Amino acid sequence: MTLPEGYSISTCIPSVDTYVALRTKSGLTPFAREASARGLPNSLFCVQMMHDGEAIGMGRITGDNGCFFLVTDICVLPAHRNRGLAKAIMAELVKWLRANAPKTGFVGLSADGRANELYRQFGFKSTEEEIDSMGMFMVM
Repeated sequence: MTLPEGYSISTCIPSVDTYVALRTKSGLTPFAREASARGLPNSLFCVQMMHDGEAIGMGRITGDNGCFFLVTDICVLPAHRNRGLAKAIMAELVKWLRANAPKTGFVGLSADGRANELYRQFGFKSTEEEIDSMGMFMVM
């Protein structure tokens, strides 16, 4: 996928400051710095969308690297939306999953907001529609 001029992809784990800022400024549920500092090093794969050297979007894969994988933190700052950047982030994450996840690996997706059509483009389906399952969560 060709990115618009001035944009590039980095596969480095974002700094805690970058991670917290991107989540907050893009409208995702904020996490405490302490939680972010603990969680980020456990990422399996990260993508940062860069614009002129500054992170303006991201996505991560977390999990146990065998049975379970979770696509999360997909976001793009409002000033950079509607340019296909979230799609480019997803493409990089799915490319990594296809190269690294076992065929029996379960890939889930956690997202704030409604970007169902984006995720469906990459083969994600609602668990309720496909496997008679439901997602649940608990916040500490």
